Amino acid sequence: MLKTIFSLPLDVYRNRRLVAKLAKNDFKTKYAGSYLGTIWAFIQPVVTVLVYWFVFSVGFRSGTGDLGVPFVLYLVAGIIPWFFFQEALTGGTNALIQYDYLVKKVVFNISVLPVVKMLSALFVHIFFIVFTMILYVCYGRFPDLYYLQLIYYSACLFLLVLGLCYATSAVVVFFRDLTQIINIGLQVGIWLTPIMWIAETSLKGHEVLQKVLQLNPVYYIVSGYRDAFIMKNWFWERPLWTVYFWIFTVLCFVFGNWVFQRLRVHFADIL
Repeated sequence: MLKTIFSLPLDVYRNRRLVAKLAKNDFKTKYAGSYLGTIWAFIQPVVTVLVYWFVFSVGFRSGTGDLGVPFVLYLVAGIIPWFFFQEALTGGTNALIQYDYLVKKVVFNISVLPVVKMLSALFVHIFFIVFTMILYVCYGRFPDLYYLQLIYYSACLFLLVLGLCYATSAVVVFFRDLTQIINIGLQVGIWLTPIMWIAETSLKGHEVLQKVLQLNPVYYIVSGYRDAFIMKNWFWERPLWTVYFWIFTVLCFVFGNWVFQRLRVHFADIL
């Protein structure tokens, strides 16, 4: 069991320079050939935020009730971790397929490929954290100690997606439809997390349903980002939720490692 848990992280550590180089190249080549290049990686999420802001804040005139913050601040704080989750999960799932020429090389350690896609997505995520901080400053909300939690919650998000990607990247080699299933799940998940509505207000009187939604580990992370930016709560103030998240993440990571190790001997033959 311990060998299963630590084998893949050790592989990534041993090949850390190669991983960093591949992640940098992956980020650059994703938009190669276009005039704006990597700028598109930042333009697309910004446009998405503006569309959601216009629809909910201007069109539906959604508010944040007792939170006392503009809706755009509430929206951005919740959607930036979702952007990373979505990009990293889809990219990591297809890592082995995209880099099939590396998978077929006997000497190449393929266990680093999902991490490469995640680090590539992390570049954009860091940009949006800085962007959100600047946006909050424009509204008169300046950084404080609670912002340090963004490091913790970013690490939570990274490890959660990593565990998922080790499983999905292995399975998708044999079952290509998994990519479409994940895309549908992401379309539904953005509404169930929740990101564009306030669960505490909308689900008042439906505590059971709210507890069910909180079983989604991404809900914990999205709430954590909002705790850092808006609510000003520390993660240890929700001990049971935190313990649940880490139990889920560790089990997910162990399962993902196990699936990857069991199937990796067949990757080159299938691809």
